[in-house]
Amino acid sequence: MPRFAANLSMMYTEHDFLDRFAAAAADGFEAVEYLFPYAYDAAELRRRLDDHGLRQVLFNAPPGAWESGERGIAALPGREAEVRSGIGRALEYAAELGCPRVHVMAGLVGPGDSAKHRDTYLANLTRAAERAAAAGVDILIEPINGRDMPGYFLNRQSEAHTVVREVGAPNLKVQLDLYHCQIVEGDLTTTLRRDLPTGRVGHLQIAGVPDRHEPDRGELDIRHLFGVIDDLGFDGWIGCEYIPRAGTSEGLGWRHDYRGDNA
Repeated sequence: MPRFAANLSMMYTEHDFLDRFAAAAADGFEAVEYLFPYAYDAAELRRRLDDHGLRQVLFNAPPGAWESGERGIAALPGREAEVRSGIGRALEYAAELGCPRVHVMAGLVGPGDSAKHRDTYLANLTRAAERAAAAGVDILIEPINGRDMPGYFLNRQSEAHTVVREVGAPNLKVQLDLYHCQIVEGDLTTTLRRDLPTGRVGHLQIAGVPDRHEPDRGELDIRHLFGVIDDLGFDGWIGCEYIPRAGTSEGLGWRHDYRGDNA
């Protein structure tokens, strides 16, 4: 039965960030994810989770200079020390928040030595996965579409699964965002049936295509996709990483209508 996590970076933005935990719990969510926790004290975030009976299921490792346009640094040669420091910081937050997975963003790359970027990426992920394994945390990588994030190093599901196989760490997994996947390559039913049984997918995310609003808006048949996910026995979380068209609570009809919603 699919389990949904509210993405607090995109949902409930009508509230201050720390108040979004209460809003998500009031709407029946049992778990949350978001981009970054680092602007807040980990103990305060832990208190918000505990006060509202929520689980933290995902956040991102430090991405470099986000406000200046960087979107991760794991594939950028010369930034290895910063990657190591960022993984350490992410694992400290993961321990405090009880979060079992951390997404490590690859970064934006221009034309040039793609082999060097790839070698850097593999080496950084190998080190990150080894360090995270000791803490019981999974490291995730996510293919992202080039329309929303031009120049992002990782775009296709096959590329991500090849990286996971080459690194060979059991706690390195793919974050499959059906929104990005539909834009880049489509064929979502086949992708789910091919990749979920491998055990290499550690987290799913959803949003409507093409506008990234509620998942029942646009070209995706989410009832069908949720049924496929259910039939395949996926027991992880599905992050609701979308931008509500109006109020967040008012746009949750898709979830209440879904037969698997236990909210």
